[in-house]
Amino acid sequence: MADFRPRIKGNAKQAFFNIVKKETRVLAIGDLHEPFCLDSYLNHCVQTYKNYNCNKVVFIGDLIDNHASSYHESDPDGYGAGEELEFAIHKLKKWYKEFTKADITIGNHDRLIRRKAFTGGIPKAWIKDYSEVLKTPQWNFTDRLVIDGVQYIHGESGKAIKKAKDDMMSTVQGHRHTELGIEYAVGVNFKIFGLSVGCGINHETYAMAYGKNFKKPAIGCGVVFGGQIGLPVPMHL
Repeated sequence: MADFRPRIKGNAKQAFFNIVKKETRVLAIGDLHEPFCLDSYLNHCVQTYKNYNCNKVVFIGDLIDNHASSYHESDPDGYGAGEELEFAIHKLKKWYKEFTKADITIGNHDRLIRRKAFTGGIPKAWIKDYSEVLKTPQWNFTDRLVIDGVQYIHGESGKAIKKAKDDMMSTVQGHRHTELGIEYAVGVNFKIFGLSVGCGINHETYAMAYGKNFKKPAIGCGVVFGGQIGLPVPMHL
């Protein structure tokens, strides 16, 4: 018996670590809008990944801003379209170096060029993949992603908790720059959450001038543990 009990404890301990190791811990990174992202935001996301032992990364969309190519008025003193894209690709290199394998839910700013191509009557066959244009070959671009029963979307249809209730499943989203937080909807035998992960934008740049009279952006990211618990992680400014 003296030899039996320590062996059980050891097995139980190993089983616990196996469960923890297998648990999916997703780092959800907010809107970047490169090249107009705060330089310090990358470090915040890297540190969050390490602090919570994350093993999967999802960028929630709007990797790039495409200000010069917008349907709205663009700043005539800003970058030209080609120059802005070149600078955005340059800044994304640092993100790709830290998170070489990642999923991206395509945002409305990411889609701008494809929308303009559609407006101009250009067939899809002429359009390059996002990963080829942005030089991120191992990034997977998709409109919607589901991990452990939680859906990840860019979030153009309202608040995260509303989308969670509409689809009856936990939802993680970005898009709404001023929102960083989580809300649960709980029933007798069922619970879901809506997690808004904030963003990393530099609101002082000319591309963000449209929001200068609105609330300041919520700088942060999020972590989802095993599809059960969501955690908003604000960045100290």
